[in-house]
Amino acid sequence: DECSHPVALLFHLLFRVAALTTYLIGYYVTDNFILIFVVCVLLLAFDFWTVKNVTGRLLVGLRWWNDVREDGTSQWVFESRENNSPNPADSYVFWTTLYTFPAAWAVFAILQLLHPAWLCLTVVAVALNMANVIGYTKCDKDAKKRLAGYGQSVLSSGVGQSVVSGILSRGTGGLLRGLMGGGSGAARG
Repeated sequence: DECSHPVALLFHLLFRVAALTTYLIGYYVTDNFILIFVVCVLLLAFDFWTVKNVTGRLLVGLRWWNDVREDGTSQWVFESRENNSPNPADSYVFWTTLYTFPAAWAVFAILQLLHPAWLCLTVVAVALNMANVIGYTKCDKDAKKRLAGYGQSVLSSGVGQSVVSGILSRGTGGLLRGLMGGGSGAARG
């Protein structure tokens, strides 16, 4: 299937991929943490705004926002387009990236537990991404089933199991080397 909104799809992916790429390149290539932090947070904020206000509406016909009343209380509003039948290609890319990017950032957060500065960056990324996940999951009546299906397919394929076991074996080894003082490479933090 062809996508219905190629420009929206481009921007849906652009800021997400750019933030993750900046983080990975910055972590391994440069020691200028402040620059990487600022650029990543800006890209993550652009991504949050774009997904929340533009691509969610165009690609899957969903919107959410927080409405603050005059008395100071807030109400979350979740909206779905009438007769919502989005383009399958647009919908697939939207939902797949909506769920996979926070998972990737969460893995990086776990790997940064001993590096507080980099952990802070990954926590910001997880928080901004999860806000959209929660908002859109509440908007879409089929989202909970879709999320469960993604989780089952990743775990049943064996890919999820091998990724998790690889991360744990590398992460545990790195943790033990770090605790014993035998770590190599530049310290991050």
